[in-house]
Amino acid sequence: MGGIVTTGQFAAAAVLEEFGKPISIRHLPVPEPGDGEMLIDITYGGICGTDLHLQQGHLPIPTPLTLGHEGLGTVRTLGPGAAFDARGAQLAVGDTVMWASSISCGRCVPCRQYREPTLCEARRTYGVNRPLGEGSGLSGAWAEAILLHQGAVVVKLPQGVDELAAMSLACAGPTLVHALYERRPVLLGETVIVQGSGPVGLAAAAFAHLAGAEKVILVGGPRPRLDLAARCGIGDHHIDIVDGEPGRALDRARELTPGGHGGDLVIECAGVPQAVAQGMTLARRGGSYLIVGQYTDNGDTMLNPHQIVHRQLDIHGSWAFSGAHLVEYVRLLPALSSRFDLRGLVVPFPLADIRRATEAVANGTVIKAVLQSS
Repeated sequence: MGGIVTTGQFAAAAVLEEFGKPISIRHLPVPEPGDGEMLIDITYGGICGTDLHLQQGHLPIPTPLTLGHEGLGTVRTLGPGAAFDARGAQLAVGDTVMWASSISCGRCVPCRQYREPTLCEARRTYGVNRPLGEGSGLSGAWAEAILLHQGAVVVKLPQGVDELAAMSLACAGPTLVHALYERRPVLLGETVIVQGSGPVGLAAAAFAHLAGAEKVILVGGPRPRLDLAARCGIGDHHIDIVDGEPGRALDRARELTPGGHGGDLVIECAGVPQAVAQGMTLARRGGSYLIVGQYTDNGDTMLNPHQIVHRQLDIHGSWAFSGAHLVEYVRLLPALSSRFDLRGLVVPFPLADIRRATEAVANGTVIKAVLQSS
């Protein structure tokens, strides 16, 4: 383990050994944090759709590694110099915190010149590209503990915010903060169509509400997901494109827009390549299309470029998020929690039930699954 000082204790971790193979539970040595580092006891590790794609090898990541890029936990040990969170609040043992999944280098061209740390050429991401052979191995949120390195953005959870509510959009929330703050914002009074009813889609719809959209139309499925979104107060209209006939669902979405001309802004959060061609037909002429859901490579799709020109679309892509976007998500949690039943979106599973939890996410029987460490 390269001279790492350990506590003499071990922590359970869900490890991706090989692409396409079942995830195993290993017990890894718990390290002592060094300068600027902190050791976190994980309460919840979120399961994101991206994690399922990673397991199938849709991104070239190193293995074996502890999965999980979104989490919430309590501070166990603070290393020298790790005294404050990203907002300047004093940190202490026992504090409940969330952390950004990635650390950018600050030196490459995207970091320095483009001011886009999400495009960092040397970005290190917990649960994605920190393999077991590098450091302690406790570098993912699907574990009982995680070592956060110097440079990690850590944020204290606001008082009164339910922990499961915070985990409902733990990755999706800051991802949409990046998309809607930096790429294409929702403008006051717009009609917004969101493709996808998973956490990313629900985050897009919730933020569109907060931003002052006149109408938010959610196109997704299956129906139980849409019904749950409606009960939680997310979306004004809920159209099932999974169990229904896709062409009819798209027609219905357009009918709900002013004059039937399409949405001012369409946000793709489905993660299905075919959704992109569909989404272009949902935007009005002169409208905007914001593509967020294609984080991993799920393959090519056919589309008609005439739809881009004829509609004179502004098309934007948005990749991941930075620590600053997590800070903003956490800051907005009280407003989000007071308006929407975020806790109702989440189903906890014991860490040992990792296979059942990932299957529930894959088959759509839950919107948000989290792994509970104790």
